[in-house]
Amino acid sequence: MKKASVRMVDTPHGEGRLHTRRATSPIATLLLSHGAGGGVEARDLWALADALPAQGVSVVLFEQPWRVAGRKVATAPATLDVGLTRAADAMRVRTPLVVGGRSAGARSAARTAKALGASGCLALSFPLHQPGKTEPTRLPELRTSGLPTLVVQGERDPMGRPEEFPGDLDRLDLVVIPGADHGLKVPARGEVSQAEAMGIVVESTLEWLVREVVGNPRRG
Repeated sequence: MKKASVRMVDTPHGEGRLHTRRATSPIATLLLSHGAGGGVEARDLWALADALPAQGVSVVLFEQPWRVAGRKVATAPATLDVGLTRAADAMRVRTPLVVGGRSAGARSAARTAKALGASGCLALSFPLHQPGKTEPTRLPELRTSGLPTLVVQGERDPMGRPEEFPGDLDRLDLVVIPGADHGLKVPARGEVSQAEAMGIVVESTLEWLVREVVGNPRRG
């Protein structure tokens, strides 16, 4: 992957960091934040940042202040929303904006996307509940944005298996990664290889962006 441009963003909770891969002639911009247990180096985030700019989609990965500061534990959900909002405010976007993220970042995106003027929401490994539990559910958060939403979920995700997502969710598309866990890691001898799994993430995201965001006359 080519080196991303990096800039710092001031927030009330410390400095965040934007890692930007720009498309030459962008048709959309994707702002993604990471989960509570890792950073922007997550395999799915990097796969999108590596592949989509060549397809006309600029990708911006936002590193939350707690991660930039070297802490191992994420700060409260409300602080993540503030950080993501400051990141979006710091960007100059002339294309349709899609706000997303993985795990805790997906929750934050669902809560903030509409207020940020986004045209869609991308939820990677959305954590419906704690591992081993089914309640309380975070499904209301996923409904919050009211925007076209793509959920990319691992088949074996202990924080929300694909069949746990209701089939009647308005404006929601669900893509399943065969055999994948919460980190979208697949078994060595699974149905698909790790490279193929990331290919599904990239291709499904691009297809959804073109269909629901770029080609939607009601966007924005």
